[in-house]
Amino acid sequence: MKILILGIGNILFGDEGIGVHLSNLLKLNYKFSGEHSVDIVDGGTMAQHLIPIISQYDSVLIIDSIDANEAKIGDVYFFDFSAIPNSITWAGSAHEVEMLQTLRMVELLGDLPPTKILGIKPFIIGEDPTFNLTQEVLQGAKLMELQAIKYLETLGVIVEQRDNQDLQEIARFSYRGYA
Repeated sequence: MKILILGIGNILFGDEGIGVHLSNLLKLNYKFSGEHSVDIVDGGTMAQHLIPIISQYDSVLIIDSIDANEAKIGDVYFFDFSAIPNSITWAGSAHEVEMLQTLRMVELLGDLPPTKILGIKPFIIGEDPTFNLTQEVLQGAKLMELQAIKYLETLGVIVEQRDNQDLQEIARFSYRGYA
């Protein structure tokens, strides 16, 4: 089975880049092995350009910021794309709406593999770029990391921690990319 971890977000706007930052953390801090392959991709804000990538996989885990009714900054949500909770509004930023539309297009084409969404409510900063994450999102990201690892293990992936790099430090340098 080919598994995709897809980090989504705008790294220039703090918490809104959490999907990219957390996927980079998983790439740097863990080794994935077993009979399944795991690829980690920085999807940034590419949305529709990701369609050919998404459709190549048997299972997809999307990590992103999301919005939900009555959610507090740092609240974490984990759900199947096929069963989006009614509380999820996808109204936080433009990249979230574009990603939702992209997933719906892939679904309409019949090419959407089973897809899980792991999201967190960000602090929306507006126009001033920053690589700093709020304390609420840094705390919530710890739960997201554990949920991502647990999910991969349920798929039969062997997960080994190989480093313990700090998420905020990774976020400060996400613009360079992590191979």
